Amino acid sequence: MPSEAALIAAEAAPLLRPAWHVPPGVQAGVSTRAGGVSNGPYTALNLGVAVGDAPAAVAENRARFAAALGARPVWLRQVHGCTVLQLQADTDSHPDTPADAAWTRERGIACTVQVADCLPVLFALRDSSAVAAAHAGWRGLAGGVLEATLQALCAGMGAAPGDVQAWLGPCIGPRQFEVGAEVLQAFGDDPARPEPGRFVYRARPDGAARWLANLPALAAARLQAAGVGTVTPAERCTVEDASAFFSFRRDGITGRMAAAIWRT
Repeated sequence: MPSEAALIAAEAAPLLRPAWHVPPGVQAGVSTRAGGVSNGPYTALNLGVAVGDAPAAVAENRARFAAALGARPVWLRQVHGCTVLQLQADTDSHPDTPADAAWTRERGIACTVQVADCLPVLFALRDSSAVAAAHAGWRGLAGGVLEATLQALCAGMGAAPGDVQAWLGPCIGPRQFEVGAEVLQAFGDDPARPEPGRFVYRARPDGAARWLANLPALAAARLQAAGVGTVTPAERCTVEDASAFFSFRRDGITGRMAAAIWRT
């Protein structure tokens, strides 16, 4: 296991813990494939309810994930958008409102996002008074989901972006994320002259033009431009580590991990 994070067993569901310097009172973690009861392409800790897995298995997996957290996860209805929910003590565990991010000042409520190649981004105020989580695929990232999450967190708490720390969790890595020109254009990059560090040109054997996108670098750049004080990457690729992570790009039919952050 690399130095960026440590795998810590909690009950039956191991969590990948961010190696960041958050204050006491904030906990965070990302699930892996390990510790669940699902079979086949969903082996073993699939947390996604809409991917074809047996509902009873997903329910057990989610119970194990919640036990590992020691907090109540709130499962968002993700749509690759930019809506941010504020979670209250009485917020339902499965809100009806479509959203791809959430923040809270409540204790014991886990802001939770599901991923299987998309980038999970966790936020914490330096004084531990509030936390947030965002689901950032390329569409949400280009649309401003991270800026929307930061704005909601800071406005709700009267904080400045410099008071916020962010952690970029496991996602599809820069050696695996092949995209077309529409993705570059969504980020304002000219396919003929992409921004260094964001996109690398790759010609396919059939002559089609493609690029390798660096999702964590794109996210870090947007967070830094927004004034976030500290951005820490996990540097783990979901596609390349089949033993640890589900990956939609790699497998198609597969499960989902979840990233969560909460106040104790």
